[in-house]
Amino acid sequence: MNRIVERFAQLKRRGQKGVVVYIGAGDPNLEATRRLALAFDQSGVDVLELGVPFSDPLADGLVNQLAAQRGLESGTTPPKVLDTVAAIRGESQIPIVLYIYFNLLHRRGLERFIADAKRAGVDGLLILDLPPEESDNYEDLMRAAELCPIYLVAPTTPEERIGLIVKRGGGFIYYVSREGVTGMQTQVSDTIGLMTAKIRAHTSLPIAVGFGISNPEQAKTAAASADAVVVGSAVVNRIAEMGRAPEMVARVADFVRTLVNGVKAEHPA
Repeated sequence: MNRIVERFAQLKRRGQKGVVVYIGAGDPNLEATRRLALAFDQSGVDVLELGVPFSDPLADGLVNQLAAQRGLESGTTPPKVLDTVAAIRGESQIPIVLYIYFNLLHRRGLERFIADAKRAGVDGLLILDLPPEESDNYEDLMRAAELCPIYLVAPTTPEERIGLIVKRGGGFIYYVSREGVTGMQTQVSDTIGLMTAKIRAHTSLPIAVGFGISNPEQAKTAAASADAVVVGSAVVNRIAEMGRAPEMVARVADFVRTLVNGVKAEHPA
């Protein structure tokens, strides 16, 4: 079974909510990415999202844009990200999603990239700029490889389009709780409950809520209406602050553990 599907099934059996953490691959370097992944696994993270650096990350706010830039400057490429995933797989079975822009797959060749991702140990792809209406060939290749095509639903998505999107997705549905780009916020959106209910009317897939969740309290609040929460910019910002300091991995993992503990304590098994 796909690791993402298996993890959410485990969470459901336990009556627990999940924690998804995003980081930019190669920030500050790929060895740090490998070490962070292993530390997050030990900290109880349920799914790791690795942002593949791209020169025009249009869905990302400043924090994640800068992480992508640092990743590019450290020499990170899609094949090297897959090599890092393979290295992680030598020590961990944490579910891994690549957060990626379509041009990177197109440049490599869609069929070849998906086959390489499967071989490396990737479990799902979240392509930020591929509309579901244009994804038939992509979805066929993903299904053949038993990888999850993860799609986004936004607060502005009309209900009839929600139905179209979610029936094509796999693993989980990523609900973007705010309009605009990624980034830290001072409070969570007050429409999460309403929108997750709308999404659930169309699918039995788990719903993960992200964009703007920055601390344990916000994570608890978002988890009340969803199956999982996604925290990205707040983690990436701490990586940026620590840089190449020897204690960076441990310090960032400590912060991530507060998120995990908050969500799991609020929604225990």
